[in-house]
Order: sequence, then C-alpha cells, then structure tokens
Amino acid sequence: MKKSWIPNIFTFTNLGCGVLSILSTFEHKYINACIFIIIAALVDRYDGRIARHLDVSSEIGKQLDSLADLVSFGVSPAILTYVCFNLSSIGPYGILGYVLVLLFPICGAFRLARYNITDFNGVFTGVPITIAGSVMTILILIHTQTNMHPIIPILFMILLSYLMVSTVSLKKR
Repeated sequence: MKKSWIPNIFTFTNLGCGVLSILSTFEHKYINACIFIIIAALVDRYDGRIARHLDVSSEIGKQLDSLADLVSFGVSPAILTYVCFNLSSIGPYGILGYVLVLLFPICGAFRLARYNITDFNGVFTGVPITIAGSVMTILILIHTQTNMHPIIPILFMILLSYLMVSTVSLKKR
C-alpha cells in the first residue's frame, strides 16, 4: 500500500461513520448514531496530521476530507436531529422541519467550500462543521438522558448554521 493512502483510510473511516450514523438514525438507535459521529470526529482529527507527517498532503485528500466532513458533521447530525426530535411535525406539512434539516448541511457545505478556496493561516473563518456537528451530537446524547424540549436543538441548529457561514474568527488549537 502506498503511504499516500494512509490518511485517506482515515478520511474514508470518517465518511463510513457518517453513513453508519445515518443508518442508525433510521433504525432509531440514536446513541449508536451519536457514537458513529464521535468516532468520525476522532479520526477526522488525524487524517490531515498524518498526511502532513508523511508528507503526502494532496488536493484530492483535502476534497475527500471535506466531502466526508459534510456527510459526518452536516448531513448526519441534521438527519439525526430531524428524526430524534420529530421535526417533520413542525409547520404546515412539516415544511419548517424540512427547512431546518436542509439549512444545517447547506451552511456546512458553504463553510467547507469557503475553507477549501482560501489559504489557511491558522484562524478559521466561521465555526468549523466538525464543531457544529459535534455540538448537535452532544445535544442528542443529552436528550437521550433528559428528554429535552425540541426548541433547544432547533435554536442550536439555527445558531450553528449561522455561525458556520459567519465571519467569526476561531484560532486553531
């Protein structure tokens, strides 16, 4: 195996965890869905570091990472929130639920695209999708133990969507 594939294995693990989270959500296994997102976040933390360490960073690796992040931290948490909190019942014909489930990954996709076309100087513009998706995941985990009111994740989803596309600056740790 070429060493250039090692970071891609981490990226594909991230993507796989995002897909498994979605499948777990459809089976109403919300804790499992959350665990898959958490695993995705852990492996996402290392794919770029490994690529830089092995000196195999590439444009395709950067794009694959963004696609995996969109699934694992944009689409998956949005679907998880939509199903777990029954957002299909919000608004006439569930239209507000549809808007919410679309808003989060769309804002995440914009955030990732903006990141991919700018030179990174150690400061993020907008909240990274990994953080936004992880916050939504933590809310779901809390909900499984406390049965929180649906307005809380709805407000967080709107706020985090805005923060992903905002120009707020966050220094990378």
